[in-house]
Amino acid sequence: MKIVVIQGPNLNMLGVREQNIYGPMKLEDIHAQMKAFAEQNKLEIEFFQSNLEGEIVDRIQECIGDADGIIINPAAYTHTSIAIRDALAAVKIPTIEVHLSNIHAREEFRHNSLTAPVCAGQIVGMGPFGYHLAMVGMTQILNEVAAMKQAQQQAQKAQQK
Repeated sequence: MKIVVIQGPNLNMLGVREQNIYGPMKLEDIHAQMKAFAEQNKLEIEFFQSNLEGEIVDRIQECIGDADGIIINPAAYTHTSIAIRDALAAVKIPTIEVHLSNIHAREEFRHNSLTAPVCAGQIVGMGPFGYHLAMVGMTQILNEVAAMKQAQQQAQKAQQK
């Protein structure tokens, strides 16, 4: 099973920008922790970061047939990008949205997520640990999807007999 982690604008600046909001951990450190979790759970994981909306849309679309799950932090695009929202809806791949800060406790313009309604879930305000929670959640979702497919296959075989 493969998970693609998509990081939006300015997340490449973690550890440098607004540490009082986002903390001191760098994106590479978060990814290293996620990779360790993936290895322990026999998952394939791939990381992608872009400051450009179109590149994020392209990467989401490239997940069709390539990824079983998406973990995304659309960053500022969370509140503005209908294109990213539509791409997530179109690919029909289980997706979990993550935000380091609690977007609901910040400026009012950050309270609304355009992407959350097309995601399986949203994790906010847990700092870097939110990505670990997303990995746990995605592992559960993917295991449930696999179990459902297996049950459907068994039911089809039983009907054919």
